[in-house]
Parts: sequence; C-alpha cells; structure tokens
Amino acid sequence: MSSATPVIAIDGPSASGKGTVAQLVARQLGFHYLDSGALYRIVAFAGKQAGIPWQDEAALASLAAKLDIRFENGEILMGHDNVSDAVRSEEMSRGASEVAVHPLVRRALLGLQHGFRRAPGLVADGRDMGSAVFPEATTKVFLTASAAVRAERRYKQLIDKGNHANLAQILADIEARDARDMQRSAAPLRQCADAILLDTSELTIDQAVDAVLAIARKTSAIK
Repeated sequence: MSSATPVIAIDGPSASGKGTVAQLVARQLGFHYLDSGALYRIVAFAGKQAGIPWQDEAALASLAAKLDIRFENGEILMGHDNVSDAVRSEEMSRGASEVAVHPLVRRALLGLQHGFRRAPGLVADGRDMGSAVFPEATTKVFLTASAAVRAERRYKQLIDKGNHANLAQILADIEARDARDMQRSAAPLRQCADAILLDTSELTIDQAVDAVLAIARKTSAIK
C-alpha cells in the first residue's frame, strides 16, 4: 500500500446509495473499487455456511482472515464462487451489521482492505473508511439520505429484482441498523470532522456522482 496513492473514502448509512455512487466514480476515474460492506456480508454468509453463529467473534475472525474475496466487473467473488446475489439479501444485510460489531472481525479484514489501495487510486465505500481504515484519505465524503428515502430505494431495488418486499419492515430494519452501526464500540458510523456531507435525498445517481467528483477535484484527489 502506497501512501502516495489517492483514496476517495465514501462513508454513510445503509441504503444511502454510496455503493452505486462509489462504483460509478471509480469507473469514471479508472480507480480500483472497494465495497467494504460486502466484506461483512461475505463474513456473515460464510459464517452461516460454516454453521458459525454471528455472535461467535473468535470463530468469525478466524474465518474472515482466510477468505479469498475479489470484486470483478460488478460481481462479488468468494474463491471461485459468484456470491453477489446471496450476500445482497436482506438476511445478509442484517448479518453484516451483526458481525461488524466484533473488533476481532474488523481487525482480520483490515489488511485485506488496505490491499485494495493500488495505483492509480482507490474509491472505498463503507461506514468507517475515512475514520478507521483510511484516515489519511485524500477525499472523505459522508453520503446520506433520510431513512424514508433509503427504505423506498431498497424496496424498489428488491421489487425490480422480483423479490417480495415490505416497505414498513425495510424502514424498521434500516432504522435498527442505523442504531447498531452508530452505537457499536468498534469503529461506529459517524461523519469525520474532515468529511464533506452529501445528502442525496433529492439527488439522482448522476447528480450524486458529479457532486463526489467535484469534491474530489476540490480536495486535489483528482485533477
């Protein structure tokens, strides 16, 4: 990992759109992309496959340290398996929030996350990219939206994929996850003092991408 390699850290709550925005920003810049939230979903998924309860911190940390995870062409690969759809379920969303509270799991994944920082640059999205994983990031953005807007986005996303969804339950799950993420002792969700707030409640995806690129230019992450 080179400290000279620029990092654009995009943090924010669940379903804020940061993943889509981060991927598009990375694509426009030709940067590498890290979906840190997917790492915790994968740990939850792999833990369930291995019969490890999400409360078993030591066993999950040992599992996380051995995972072979790659992001290729918008797909999430664990070893030779494409687990994109499996880890995007609402169950794994809840699981990710549960396993992410464990300091040993977060520590086990830290080296893996740092490994994504390669030239010409990295766009990393998550909940602690700017505060804990890449505190020296060139650009830090805290991307958010109201809980109601985020629930509607998640609902539409699930319906469009042909999945059953309940808007009221999704909203309740999002609010519960926000509370867990903000109250956990290990790297809680928060806006860094040097992060720029970007509320996307009234923005399209393209507008949000343009806003992040403008912030990156202003903070000299890109020219």
